[in-house]
Amino acid sequence: MFLGWQNYTPKNQVIKQKKCAIFKHTLKRVREAKGLSQKELAGLLDMPQPQYSRIENGKTDPSFTVVYRIANALNVSLSELFNADEIFSDVNAYDKTLIEKLKLLDSLNDDEKKSIYTLIDSLITKKKLKDNLQNLANL
Repeated sequence: MFLGWQNYTPKNQVIKQKKCAIFKHTLKRVREAKGLSQKELAGLLDMPQPQYSRIENGKTDPSFTVVYRIANALNVSLSELFNADEIFSDVNAYDKTLIEKLKLLDSLNDDEKKSIYTLIDSLITKKKLKDNLQNLANL
């Protein structure tokens, strides 16, 4: 039922079923980690939401082209759609979003990076100052 794999022996059928289960579970986790609803992702794919829902729930057999488009829309590699559980196993959705944003820092120019780092340093300094003042007030 996955990627056109129609005529398999029982052993291969079990492998195919496992891959389908991993794909649909991973697809949902990656979509949620990206902060997208099924409707939003379906819109990015120019696909009706019910059709996307059937793919994510394993009720339809997506073509390779559709899987490729989903990977591109989610900005992940094809292999990550099958192995993302390993990548995200110990990371919650908030952390995933933060990690993705940190990866995007590489695309900024040096001045933009410096501004971001200055802002982060300022916020950390403010937090430390606030904590120190709170500790002094509690003495």
